[in-house]
Amino acid sequence: MASSRLTRFVAALVLTSCALICADASVHDYSGQRFVSSGNAFVLHGGSEGVYASTKSGAFIRFEKVSFTRSPESAAAAAAEGGNRTSTVTAVIFEAGDRDAVGGTDAASGERALCCTPSMAERGACTEGAVTHRASNATGGWPKVLSASFHPGGGLDAAFPDETVPVSRTGMYTLLFVHCDASLAAGAAVNAGGKTIWKNSRGYLPGRMAPLLPFYGAMSLAFVALAAYWFAQYARFWREVAPLQSCATVVIALGMVEATTWYLDLAEFDESGVRPRGATLWAATAGALRGAAARVLVLAVAMGHGVVRPALAGMRRSARVAGLGAAFFAAAEALEVSENVGAVSDHSLSPARRMLLVIPVAAMNAVFVCWIFSSLSKTLHKLKTRRMTAKLEMYRRLNNALIIAVAVSLGWMTFEPGHLQLAMRVQIHFKSTEEYSERWRAAWVIPAGWQLISFSLLCAICLIWAPSHTSTRYAYSEEEEDGEEDVDRDLEDTRPLIRPGPLSYVDTWAISVSQDATKIILRTDSGVYAKAAGDGGKRV
Repeated sequence: MASSRLTRFVAALVLTSCALICADASVHDYSGQRFVSSGNAFVLHGGSEGVYASTKSGAFIRFEKVSFTRSPESAAAAAAEGGNRTSTVTAVIFEAGDRDAVGGTDAASGERALCCTPSMAERGACTEGAVTHRASNATGGWPKVLSASFHPGGGLDAAFPDETVPVSRTGMYTLLFVHCDASLAAGAAVNAGGKTIWKNSRGYLPGRMAPLLPFYGAMSLAFVALAAYWFAQYARFWREVAPLQSCATVVIALGMVEATTWYLDLAEFDESGVRPRGATLWAATAGALRGAAARVLVLAVAMGHGVVRPALAGMRRSARVAGLGAAFFAAAEALEVSENVGAVSDHSLSPARRMLLVIPVAAMNAVFVCWIFSSLSKTLHKLKTRRMTAKLEMYRRLNNALIIAVAVSLGWMTFEPGHLQLAMRVQIHFKSTEEYSERWRAAWVIPAGWQLISFSLLCAICLIWAPSHTSTRYAYSEEEEDGEEDVDRDLEDTRPLIRPGPLSYVDTWAISVSQDATKIILRTDSGVYAKAAGDGGKRV
């Protein structure tokens, strides 16, 4: 299994450059797919996409060599049950607003049914055993229905004609393949083949993804601008750079790679109709890695690593932080890959599977947030106790930025579920009575919003922590001890000197007394001076 995936990944990378030549549309491939039971019918989901229609550029859904093959055992069972009875597979294409035209209500049970039941047939609403649908004159004869039949007497194949269905109305369209023959369901007896090609007036990107193309283009430029500012500061004050500032450089680089790769992935998908698996995998991996690295960086800063304690202080604590970061990366990678790699539908991941993948990411996000604020509170308290005013002010600004980011994130989470439910329900649960509105056009703002929140917090951290000529003032020095029993030694006093001396011109200075009270230590921007009892001042 692993070698097969590796082979497909390498092949995707090799073929990415020729995808524009080899492909011509947004392809939904049905090879190897099978029907699943849904109520009294058997359904194969053929795809869901938001389609933008225009009079200038035709949108369409094209069938190419779509066929279904049943097993000889299934054909024999059908012949034994019904003799020359014909088994039919029906393709139903409908816009979300026309969903009520597909299926009907069984008078006996009161439940929604795709296949015509005896009670529905008695009312003359449909033919028993056939897929129930009705055309709407108000929408130009939608939903569109095509049929393919297995020849009676043991025929194994049912093929749809290669037909193009024009789409003249913008909306969220869904294709379902349905059959009502129980003999075809024995042992998953029917295999699908062929493909459908979907195109809207703007290109081959599905409607929900289309606005993400210009968004990621803008995000790429924004990351370039942030990187230019950061690297300019980095090059100017490279002698003053602290280790955590180097970690921030890595996060910026990963963010720039992520945004650029998503843009290239969507641009190629829009032009060719085939989503490049290699580019999508790189983008998903870069996004998961950037998210994990950013959270670990913020947690390390909140703990005071490199500021009030050595950068690698506490191997057990560092191992816990690294372990949580690695777990978050694995969970985020699984979610991003499942949602995006190879996905050509607007709704490619089932609600249950998505929920299973989202829960670990959400749980670890909560752990990160709690740990960050708990550590930040302890660090602020320590800085107040030691009267390190410059570092305290920097951490207060960081605390304010994190509070704003968390508040905005919580607000965004309350906005997200409405669109998330819409995305899930468009997979067609026929018992639902909630309206399918045009909100699918705004579904792109959900991932875009999280990207903007993350980018804004990164910008705030970069402004607070940018390399400068005073960067070393915020770095940990060996004179500063980490234990609470050494607080007296680390105490910084901002009161004026009692007796002005030759160093009175210095803007920033601090005075402290050694633990054994034998030395007075003066720290300034130009150096550290110590005066012992009965001795002259010496620079150390």
